[in-house]
Amino acid sequence: MACLPLALGNTRRHQLYYGLIYAVFPGPQRGLNFLESIMPIASFTPPVRTLMGPGPSDIHPRVLAALSKPTLGHLDPAFIGMMDEMKTLLQYAFQTKNEMTMPVSAPGSAGMECCFANLVEPGDTVIVCKNGVFGMRMLENVERCGGKAVVVEDEWGSPASPDKVADALKANPDTKIVAFVHAETATGARSDAQALTKLAHDHGALVIVDAVTSLGGIELKVDEWGIDAIYSGSQKCLSCTPGLSPVSFSAAAQDKIKNRKTKVQSWFLDQTLVMGYWGNGGGKRAYHHTAPINALYGLHEALVLLQDEGLENSWKRHALNHQALKAGLEAMGLELPVDPACRLPQLNVVKIPEGIDDGAVRTALLTEYSLEIGAGLGAGAGKVWRIGLMGHASSKKNVILCLTALDSVLTRMGAPIKSSVGAQAALAMYS
Repeated sequence: MACLPLALGNTRRHQLYYGLIYAVFPGPQRGLNFLESIMPIASFTPPVRTLMGPGPSDIHPRVLAALSKPTLGHLDPAFIGMMDEMKTLLQYAFQTKNEMTMPVSAPGSAGMECCFANLVEPGDTVIVCKNGVFGMRMLENVERCGGKAVVVEDEWGSPASPDKVADALKANPDTKIVAFVHAETATGARSDAQALTKLAHDHGALVIVDAVTSLGGIELKVDEWGIDAIYSGSQKCLSCTPGLSPVSFSAAAQDKIKNRKTKVQSWFLDQTLVMGYWGNGGGKRAYHHTAPINALYGLHEALVLLQDEGLENSWKRHALNHQALKAGLEAMGLELPVDPACRLPQLNVVKIPEGIDDGAVRTALLTEYSLEIGAGLGAGAGKVWRIGLMGHASSKKNVILCLTALDSVLTRMGAPIKSSVGAQAALAMYS
């Protein structure tokens, strides 16, 4: 239809188009079936949701506006200037001076693969802390890179145990890397990145850290803690769209990459090639791939917002809203099973009351309140909800909405909760 003259008008063009279809597909039924499958599709208009799941989180309006700015070429001098600003902003977010700090042009899972593909060579011993879904994915990456994985396992909802890691390092003196998740999205538990990194360094090993859910939401200090390789995602506490993965590599990690005996198994993620495009500030850039221009505008604006708020203020905001949500949930009689000592403020795991159907509650919240919360993963499936307070979604308004909506839905379903007290308890925390 698009090939027919526009001057004919929509009605006449449709008539000619359908005539061609009937000519090519003789017989009324065959023609009708084909027509039904190719009827014109209208532009997609998404419903307005409040995203309080494990990600993506609500996008800040300024980020949405940035996405619509005019597209530049990926080697345009103005765009390259923005790339340099992006590196500076990410260095601030990560609290690092690492020169090799940039966003991978793909989601957080690709950031994970980037770190492992560049640092793990066949035969390398890698200790992997597995205390949730994303530790399991780290293990998968080690194996695909040909590394020898040593698994340190902890219960879901618990942090990675420094004592167990210490034992594993003693038992495996040839360990090259220790890998762990800082903020486990599946369980809402935080591991002690500083302590685990020190242990690894004391035994001559590097660390790879998953900070997908932690960057911008809780304390994270790459240089002070000595983290060697770290990756995150744009769609959680940074209030940006999914699809980009900030990464940072220390000088020690860069040395390991430069002195590899084998090629990095992924051409696209090979940092020795990518740095030719992201560069060392100024100078000519070598084409590597066509960057997602407008998505990078969005991340740039999200990082400007983080800079303007102040990193420590962002951490405090996430902590305050968590305390208010926690007060409301507990006043209702709902349980947060993760130990407060390692509980994430930006990802709240809530035990589902006895006899209540997980899917029915989430469906009711979505259809009646346009509110999304997350289901449990793995061992938590059907047993817990995951309520996100990340980035722009971490607000007083959202805390009260969530508590009010949960109260209404659970009360109607006969859950054993105290009704009409959650929002009041949360407001008391704010006042």
